Amino acid sequence: MFKILVIEDDATLFGEIKDRLSQWSYEVYGIENFDKVLDAFTDINPDLVIIDIQLPKYDGFHWCRMIRNVSKVPIVFLSSRDHPTDMVMSMQLGADDFVQKPFHFDVLIAKIQAILRRVYNYSTTKPTIKTWCGATIDYEKNSISNSLGVIELTKNEFFILQLLIDQKNTIVSRDELMDRLWDDKRFISDNTLTVNINRLRKQLDKLELGKYIETKVGQGYIALEKEPSSYD
Repeated sequence: MFKILVIEDDATLFGEIKDRLSQWSYEVYGIENFDKVLDAFTDINPDLVIIDIQLPKYDGFHWCRMIRNVSKVPIVFLSSRDHPTDMVMSMQLGADDFVQKPFHFDVLIAKIQAILRRVYNYSTTKPTIKTWCGATIDYEKNSISNSLGVIELTKNEFFILQLLIDQKNTIVSRDELMDRLWDDKRFISDNTLTVNINRLRKQLDKLELGKYIETKVGQGYIALEKEPSSYD
């Protein structure tokens, strides 16, 4: 049974989310003290976290940062705000998805199921270790390392890298990436993929590998194993 922590201060909405997710046999937890969200996270050790942006004292972005400091657990943001910067900020902080309020519960459940399948099932059919551009990729730890150091990626970042490397030196379309990352891309902004790609490159730049993820304008992205001229 997957454990889901819902960081939501609207008691009515939390109750509805808990009831719906419980029908799918998820174990749902809420927050009693919004000053101690990280303590609750540590105690519960959830498989997925849902965070509202507007919360008492500290907003959801703050708690996302705190959680990301200690865990790569999948995070889904909820928000009644419709400014594009909220989605961009969420993705830059390492969120796996963003759901706009008001939302249909079937959409939320579908997104949760897609993330859980991707995060906790895909690695069982893949090799544990792979190499790319002289770097070692650890599928169990979601990490990549070379002589410059080791970086750990979020689930989305690692999944994108995996998809590109599995088809290295071949263009992977934006549509294919979105289809694989999010089961129903009708509810995903095209900008969401761009943010995730840019975030992945920024991480890879720490190992001087970002240049090997190249944009093919109007086509998609390609993971190279040769020196690229540039990337967008």
